[in-house]
Amino acid sequence: MKEHIYKSTLNWTGNTGRGTEGYSSYERSYTIKIKGKAVLDGSSDPAFRGDATKHNPEELFLVSISSCHMLWYLHLCSVNKIVVLEYEDEATGTMEEDNDGSGRFTEVVLHPAVKVSDQSMIEKASSLHKQANEKCFIANSCNFKIKHNPKCFV
Repeated sequence: MKEHIYKSTLNWTGNTGRGTEGYSSYERSYTIKIKGKAVLDGSSDPAFRGDATKHNPEELFLVSISSCHMLWYLHLCSVNKIVVLEYEDEATGTMEEDNDGSGRFTEVVLHPAVKVSDQSMIEKASSLHKQANEKCFIANSCNFKIKHNPKCFV
């Protein structure tokens, strides 16, 4: 078994001068830094007093699932001689919030639209989403099933 270690630095940038003195006295803004990569600006979802122009944890979680699936899928297509020309996924996620403010994601549905180079590849290309889901590091870390609604075309 191999172990992989990932590192990131998160800095809260939302202190407006009064810290967390009160619920509305601070911004939910932060930066995400990963060595050698562009800095991401984040905030909470606007429903939780966040800045809608910045990435929020829920969106980043959803895109982590979607991108991990895509990367496994492209790998599996490559080794199975399926030539993918385009890939787009309009993923959706559902999060439930409890009365006490806690919550959890209950569902993620991926909607990959995959363009392949030949009609003869469509059946195999469509079937590889199941295997990609089984291999996906992020999906395997979730406590709910990731659903797929793929479309494959030439």
